[in-house]
Amino acid sequence: MTKERVVVTGIGPVCAVGIGKDAFWEGIVNGRSGVKHVTRIPEKLQGACKIAAEMTDFDVSKFLDPKQARRTDKFIHYAIAGAKLAAEDAKLDMSKENPERVGVAIGSAAGGFQSIEDQLRILYEKGPDRVSPFTVPLFIVNMAAGWVSILHNAKGPNVCNVTACATSAHSVGDAFRIIERGEADVMFAGGSEAPITALSMAGFAAARTLSLRNDEPEKASRPFDKDRNGFVMGEGAAVLILESLTHAKARGAHIYAEIAAYGLTADAHDIVQPSGDGDGAMRAMKMALAQANVKPTEVNYINAHGTSTPLGDKAETTAMKRVFGEHATGGGVVVSSSKSMTGHLLGAAGAIEAAVCCLAIENSLVPPTINLDNPDPDCDLDYCPNVARKNYPINIALSNSFGFGGHNASLLFKKVTG
Repeated sequence: MTKERVVVTGIGPVCAVGIGKDAFWEGIVNGRSGVKHVTRIPEKLQGACKIAAEMTDFDVSKFLDPKQARRTDKFIHYAIAGAKLAAEDAKLDMSKENPERVGVAIGSAAGGFQSIEDQLRILYEKGPDRVSPFTVPLFIVNMAAGWVSILHNAKGPNVCNVTACATSAHSVGDAFRIIERGEADVMFAGGSEAPITALSMAGFAAARTLSLRNDEPEKASRPFDKDRNGFVMGEGAAVLILESLTHAKARGAHIYAEIAAYGLTADAHDIVQPSGDGDGAMRAMKMALAQANVKPTEVNYINAHGTSTPLGDKAETTAMKRVFGEHATGGGVVVSSSKSMTGHLLGAAGAIEAAVCCLAIENSLVPPTINLDNPDPDCDLDYCPNVARKNYPINIALSNSFGFGGHNASLLFKKVTG
């Protein structure tokens, strides 16, 4: 059976750096940090970490009516917004599509965290009879995919990944495979997360994974820097429109890039810490390269997982050295971490970073790793510090995502030449 080639035709990012492709990309190119002091959590419930990449300008009324908004959690709001923006960007007219050939693959690491907290508070303070009848559909993780399917009349394959910080990379990869196998022509693919809640922030802070640089929020996320001390929580969504190349050409769609491979592995090492030798990450990247028949020396750009944690950044650097050798250590491939600007969107991170790769390919530009002022000697690759590298042709890019539990994914994107 001939495999379909799969391309990206629509990009819908929703995060603190920018809402919508143009605002988002302008922020990324200019190295704008979305990190600030948290406003959503009451001060008495704020723990040691008081900063996050929180959206303060998101208006749900642009995407849902008031009744729908009340009956849905923020993570669903963000997914609906990302899907709408992606469909508009792709100029996808569902009235002209066969709905049974359009699917959805949208995941989340945690689902409706705020709704769980809210309903638990009602349960304990007012009793079980006062809990909302919408409690379950407010928080279950698959509801983002369900709502996007309903609102767009997408009746094809509908799946939801839950693999921590690798979630939306797996969603994009699975959507790619579905189209490649000929089971759909179009897929809404991505992830959504709304983790800036009292319990979520307290839990991650207790695990000592968050940066506590409260006095300088915009400088707190500093991947590969010697002074990094943890990641910064982010929120939002990213949805991509994937199509078969045949379908995209037939409707005259604008094509950002081709998704050509999807590597996925497990560390089988620890529930939180990465394997120090980068084994799982290394194998995911190698798998993607092998699938696409691409040599390491042909890769121009890597969007690193790059969370700004002491162990994670070092392990990923080791993995890249093992895959790319002198091509990495000699500066042949440029690496950057957009989490330095967006914070870590957990289950939405992979999709928003896939979007960065596609826009980097289209614009021949390497996004910066901001706050990289004091490079860690153990992280000694070319991380494009602080300023974007313009007029830098990118034909092949990798996007890495690694999650708690040892889940790894690597997506390979190509410039479309034929």
